[in-house]
Amino acid sequence: MLITSVETFLVPPRWLFCKISTDEGVVGWGEPVVEGKAHTVAAAVDELADVLIGADPARIEDLWQVMSKGGFYRGGPVLSSAISGIDQALWDIKGKALGVPVHDLLGGAVRDRVRMYGWIGGDAPAEVGEGAAERMAAGYTAVKMNAGGRMRTLESSSEINGVVDRVAAVREAIGPDRDVAIDFHGRVSPALARVLCRELAPLHPLFVEEPVVPELSAEFGRICADTSVPIATGERLYSRWDFAPVLAAGIAVAQPDLSHAGGISECRRIAAQAETHGVALAPHCPLGPIALAACLQVDLASPNALIQETSLGIHYNVGADTLDYLVDPTIFQLTDGFVDRLSKPGLGIEVDEQAVRAAADRGHRWRSPVWRHADGGFAEW
Repeated sequence: MLITSVETFLVPPRWLFCKISTDEGVVGWGEPVVEGKAHTVAAAVDELADVLIGADPARIEDLWQVMSKGGFYRGGPVLSSAISGIDQALWDIKGKALGVPVHDLLGGAVRDRVRMYGWIGGDAPAEVGEGAAERMAAGYTAVKMNAGGRMRTLESSSEINGVVDRVAAVREAIGPDRDVAIDFHGRVSPALARVLCRELAPLHPLFVEEPVVPELSAEFGRICADTSVPIATGERLYSRWDFAPVLAAGIAVAQPDLSHAGGISECRRIAAQAETHGVALAPHCPLGPIALAACLQVDLASPNALIQETSLGIHYNVGADTLDYLVDPTIFQLTDGFVDRLSKPGLGIEVDEQAVRAAADRGHRWRSPVWRHADGGFAEW
């Protein structure tokens, strides 16, 4: 079997899909994207196609090594994301060719189902409380929310109290037996992260995610040592080498993104690396159905997998949502907060190619918002 073509599709709301075809008719799908830079990643996939066309798709690790290291300049979000989506598609092909789900190729399932969490929005306690209740009614037993909006280096007591009030409203809505995770989104300073974690600790969040931007990863040791709240990070780390210092610093949850951090191949290694530090795995995935399926395959084969993010209904998904590009959207159906083990070959999903091609005709040009503080200075989004 040889690779004959590599295609990319810019599909709403902000995603990029990749289809790899072979001379035996077996095709694989992946999701290579940097949100807000989808066109750039599509160009990187097109360049990497020079390595892929005519190659044996079963030689996943060799292709991964060549794509990652053969161009001399390595790493970074664009190249790593392009490789990630290609890697997902190669695993999809191999699973389909052998008639088994990808997790069987990773050593087999270590669990029968994977716990999921959904996002909630809202700027006021009443809104987030209602949003959390709606997620519980939809079958989730865990939710995630942003801590707040624009954050200055040091914040007022009213802003800090506002964060606590919103989380408290969610805790009241879901009760003590369900979970709320809090995403700081890299918006706060190390000093403010320590203050917020102290104030939020009595509400027992499942974890606090990305308290600081990745450039400040050296601060994780102090942040982790200063709080009992489990700290999570990893969505903007792109390799096992990027994860090494934050794992050593004491984080509790590793969050590699399978569309950014080298795909299934590298994220399976990151999961094992995290396990050696006693760190849980919770892959980052505010993306589409292909990325979610890839995450679930790694979750199913990783002993330390904790919970899986899904973007279904997230505020970014305007014009299309996670299930819109699937032939069978029930594949991700929740039962008591869990998705059952994906048992079909490859990634375990069937992509609706007709819907993908129609959506790609519309395309998108999604960009991250640019925020500013009251004084006009740039604010982290």
